[in-house]
Amino acid sequence: MSELVTGEAVALELRPARLPSRALAVLLDLVVAVAVYIAVTIGLVAATASLDEAAQIAVSIASFILVLVGAPIAVETLSQGRSLGKMACGLRVVRDDGGPIRFRHALVRGAIGVIEILLTFGVVACVASLVSARGRRLGDVFAGTLVVRERVPTARGGFVPPPPPWLAGRFSGLDLSAVPDGLWLAVRQYLTRMQQLDPQVSWRMAERLAADLAARTGAPAPQGVPPAAYLAAVLQERQAREARRAFGNGPAAHGPVRNGAVAPPAGAGGWPQPAQASGPYGPPTAQPNSAQPNSEQRSVEQPAAPAPIEEPSAQRPGTGFVPPA
Repeated sequence: MSELVTGEAVALELRPARLPSRALAVLLDLVVAVAVYIAVTIGLVAATASLDEAAQIAVSIASFILVLVGAPIAVETLSQGRSLGKMACGLRVVRDDGGPIRFRHALVRGAIGVIEILLTFGVVACVASLVSARGRRLGDVFAGTLVVRERVPTARGGFVPPPPPWLAGRFSGLDLSAVPDGLWLAVRQYLTRMQQLDPQVSWRMAERLAADLAARTGAPAPQGVPPAAYLAAVLQERQAREARRAFGNGPAAHGPVRNGAVAPPAGAGGWPQPAQASGPYGPPTAQPNSAQPNSEQRSVEQPAAPAPIEEPSAQRPGTGFVPPA
């Protein structure tokens, strides 16, 4: 992956084309160009049969330059860096800043390509492409261009397992502004592939990522919470905040909604600790104290609207309580 910086200071991550794909694209272009050149030559020989030898040589040289040099330059200029071979291989010529090429870029590439591709049978171009870190030949170096891959195989996004239900909404008070994007990417990649790792290796990786995440947020993981569950819960909190920023604030900004009531987020010392963890996160390292209720048990869920109190009647005592039906 190559990082290009545009004129607006925007970093672009592009995949430079390597020698095999570029060689195949050049070979396809040469096959088409030679076929067109042979057809044009046959037509010109028939049309210039009455001319002298010098005129025929001049016409043949002009047809060679126009077909094998001018035509590729015109095609790359009009198609903004996509010749027939490059379109077939999913490649494109771009500037060093990632923008589309212009006529001067195609002209320099085509003129130098005559020497390093046609006259040397591609030896100079292959050596320059192998030496260059981004696979550029001499024409790309002098023109300030780069051949990149347009069709990048997309890998299937791994499934990120949700956190345990007893951790939902419990990290709404964390400050996630200091967490870099690289750490979020590492956490997401770990959660999508932790089932494929050795259990001990997976546990150590989760502990290291949880320590890095806790150092960035300034709040350590609660005692008794598995590190993988902690990572999944914090990642879900970040996704929930991004969704609220994109679609507007709702009740989720105050905490999880249960039975129509919004439960306030737990404090720093009121993290719930389950008797056993469910899902792929493994058992917690500590068991909860059954004699002391946790924060979820302490939060009393209130109904959406209180039930109306019926007035006492002659058949019912005026105690203020409604007898059961």
